[in-house]
Formats: sequence, C-alpha cells, structure tokens
Amino acid sequence: MGLTVKGVAKLTAPGRHGDGHGLYLQVLSPTNRSWLFRYQRSGRERWLGLGPVHTVTLVEARERARQARLQLLDGVDPLDAKQVDRSNRALAKAKALTFEQAAVAYFNQHEKRWTNRKHRDQFLSSMRNYVYPVIGNIAIGDVDTGLVLRCLEPIWATKTETASRVRGRIENVLGWATVRGYRTGDNPARWKGHLGEVLPARSAINKTAHHPALPYAEMPAFMAALRARDGVSARALEYTILTAGRTAEVIGATWDELQGEVWTVPAHRMKGSKEHRVPLSDRARAILDGLPTERSSRHIFIGAHKGTGLAHTAMPAALRRMGRSDVTVPGFRSTFRDWAAECTATPNHVVEMALAHVIGNKVEAAYRRGDLFDKRRQLMAEWSQFCMGVLS
Repeated sequence: MGLTVKGVAKLTAPGRHGDGHGLYLQVLSPTNRSWLFRYQRSGRERWLGLGPVHTVTLVEARERARQARLQLLDGVDPLDAKQVDRSNRALAKAKALTFEQAAVAYFNQHEKRWTNRKHRDQFLSSMRNYVYPVIGNIAIGDVDTGLVLRCLEPIWATKTETASRVRGRIENVLGWATVRGYRTGDNPARWKGHLGEVLPARSAINKTAHHPALPYAEMPAFMAALRARDGVSARALEYTILTAGRTAEVIGATWDELQGEVWTVPAHRMKGSKEHRVPLSDRARAILDGLPTERSSRHIFIGAHKGTGLAHTAMPAALRRMGRSDVTVPGFRSTFRDWAAECTATPNHVVEMALAHVIGNKVEAAYRRGDLFDKRRQLMAEWSQFCMGVLS
C-alpha cells in the first residue's frame, strides 16, 4: 500500500496520489481533498468518487475501493450502480408524498388559473369530499386505476357532472406528479382509451339539464313584481336580467368597471377570458344610480360582510322569497335568448355576442373581430323596454 495515515495528512499539494489497486487521493487544494477509484469499463477509463478525506478515512476508502472491485468482478459497473441507487432512493423519497400533499402542491402552483373564486373553492371541496377519504393518504406513486375508480364509481351515476370534473382534477394532479418525478408510468385517471372503456359516457347516463327559464311573455309582470321589492339582492337580480349577465360577472362587478352607459367586464372575470363591454339601458343605469352613495366596498352590489360583494346564493334567495323556485338566475339568459329570437329581427350572432358566448367556429371568429356594440346597445334597450312592459 502506497499511502499511510500520516502521509495522507501531509499531502496538500494539488495532484493525484496512488494507494494501489485503483485507489487515489485527489488533492485540489489543502481544503479540498477526496478519494477516487479508477477503473476501466469497455475500454473506457472511469473515476468513481468515494468521499472527502475529512469524512472518509484511508481504511474506509480502501474498503470502498474493494467493494467496487467486487462489483466489477460480478460484471457490475460501480459508477452506473451508484447512479441507479441514487435514483431509486430519490424515487422512494418522492413516492412518500401523499396524494393529498401532491394535490395541495398542484393547487398552489396553479391557483391563478382559476379566475373565479367559486371554481377554486370547488377544486378543494371536491377533493375533500370525494378523493381524500379514499386516496388522500396513499403515496402518489402508488395511485393506480383501481384506486381512481374507487373515488369515481360511487358518484358516477348519481353525480355524473361532478364525477367527471373530479376525474379531470385527479388526472391533472397525477400528471403534475409525473412531470415532477414523483411517479412513473401512464396516468390511471385518463379518459380516452382507459377509464372510458370502463365507465359509461356522461351522455349515456343523463341528458343535459337546462336551467329552468321563465317564458318571455311573463317577463313584464315578473319584472314589475321584482321592482317592487327592496334590497340589494333584488336590484342585483334586476340588473342581471337587464344586462343578460352571468351571476359571477354581476356579483363581482366593481365601480371602476363603469364608464357612463358602459359596463366593461375585464377578461379575468369572464367565462371566455375575453373582455366584454355591456351597453347599459336607462333602467340598468338607474338601478346603479339608486344604490347607496356611501360606498364602503369597491363592489357595486355589496355583501353582508364589509368589503365583500354579494354572495352567489343571494339572487336565488331573492327568487325564493318571491315564491319563484320554478326558475333560476341563469335561466333568464335563456329567456332573453328566446325573446330576441322570436320577437326581434336581431341577427343570431349579435344575440350571441350580447350573451358573451364564445365563438366555436374558428373561421367565423377570425372574421368577427368587432364587438357589434352599437347593435347590441339597441338590442339591450329594446329588451329593457320589453321587460318594463313598454314593448309587447
């Protein structure tokens, strides 16, 4: 053996000092010294690090070099074996991450994708209600098809739409975990060519349920009764009907979105993620002017708690107080659509733009770049007059 304990302590000059049988002391500086094992594999020189001198003694370095020679004797490349072992240990550590931990990490990194607070809350609540009780504590790397089905099958037939969204959320979390290196293999929550072969399609279970809508002929009488009621919820509902808006757009509306007779809903609050200008009729503007002038909140329709907007449940509650549980808030958009089709000569694409519907046809969308604001202004004025009983 070429090296001694005392000799190792004194070797501080840069270079490699052999101990025999492939073991070397590598000195880069007096404070940077380590052990190396040199060997050849398939005619190629390779160097295996055995650890720093301040941690690994000469005796221990010789033993590590001996173990490497035994691996070579068995036909195993020590460097490759070390890399495989490191990968296996990293994977084992990663697989200790539970599904719930992965879901929380995924949500935190993608939270800005949900511009609607309701949708963000739905992600978390659906996980708590349908997923965590089954696989929340399971290692993310161990989630397989059987476990995914245990989450979905109990609600697939009775809560099909919810179950479908839960499946997509599970798929997203597992996909995130795969990219992050926490699991390997195919995604067991994917639909096409996988779960679609086991679970019946949504269309085969139930047909699309449309929101109950008020016949447009009954609108003048309904609106008269609504105008007679006091409260922010009643005014918000009336404003929603007159603008053909969605609930989230109205309850999230802020005063800085108003400019004269125009209400501009920013893209991040729109379902289609595109800014939407809404022409306000005289009555819609009057509703806003009649709201409290001492604004303690930036929201137009203030909620029960200081600084908050109206709750999602406020307008449905106003309908119930009127004894109209037979209709829904989204259903008034259908009422507007039916009225425009049957009582006006307004082209369909103008009505669709008034409803802020996304254009499915890419060719049509490319040519229709304007927002047809002037035509929509006339349409919404006529709708307001009809609702007030001025037009029949």
